[in-house]
Amino acid sequence: MPDDACVIRHACAFCGAEMRPRPGDCCVFCSYGDVACPPKQQAKPCCATRAPSSCV
Repeated sequence: MPDDACVIRHACAFCGAEMRPRPGDCCVFCSYGDVACPPKQQAKPCCATRAPSSCV
């Protein structure tokens, strides 16, 4: 995942279900991934606080 982008919607390749962040999380990586998104790992503001163009 690029340091300057986040994924706010993800379609499961297996079943096609759309995943969205859980309440309080900024992206699907923070909600469902094994590790948080790069901005949180680097102790920077979460990607949800950035301009919408930086989110996928």
